[in-house]
Amino acid sequence: QVQLVESGGGLVQAGGSLRLSCAASRIIFSTYNMGWYRQAPGKQRELVAHITSAGYTNYADSVKGRFTISRDNAKNTVNLQMHSLKPEDTAVYYCNARLKEVIDYWGQGTQVTVSS
Repeated sequence: QVQLVESGGGLVQAGGSLRLSCAASRIIFSTYNMGWYRQAPGKQRELVAHITSAGYTNYADSVKGRFTISRDNAKNTVNLQMHSLKPEDTAVYYCNARLKEVIDYWGQGTQVTVSS
């Protein structure tokens, strides 16, 4: 059974930093495109950052320059380093693994709360 397990969420003051990690198991991790999504209360889930199997990255405009996505294929992990956090970054953050737009796996989510 495929598992994506997120960690690193928590409560932080505005301007602070957090690092989220997602550990994947039972997939050929290096072949998957990986992403971080978030969902705030009352809002739709949105893409935060994405990294392809080849290492190309893209970011939501709202996090560009503040967040960095990275992957370690040897450890089957994808990370999201978040700096200069804002209250509007408060959400549940989900890890996603996608293969050829056909196979799609999600983690259970980790809460990030940014206080003003």
